[in-house]
Amino acid sequence: MNIYVGNLSYDTTDDSLNAAFTAHGTVDSARVITDRMSGRSRGFGFVEMPDNAEANNAISALSGAMLDGREISANEAREREPRGGGGGGGDRGDRGGDRGGRW
Repeated sequence: MNIYVGNLSYDTTDDSLNAAFTAHGTVDSARVITDRMSGRSRGFGFVEMPDNAEANNAISALSGAMLDGREISANEAREREPRGGGGGGGDRGDRGGDRGGRW
């Protein structure tokens, strides 16, 4: 089961997230999502647990629990909804020729 974990401290690491959930069962992976530009935590992460019963126990035990000084939330992750397309951009460049600043 894929578990969404929210309200994470900026100090929470993949290892500390893994340790919190390992106390409740087998963890395949645990990762804190970071900002691409700054590398700083975005305040949420995902934990993958292969056994649904263990995952549900972990969710029950850890939702509302303190981790690195923050009260975290944990629940089954939902599939990401498809995002709308980017809509095509128009031609925003020079239209050619000298038009005196007018289009």
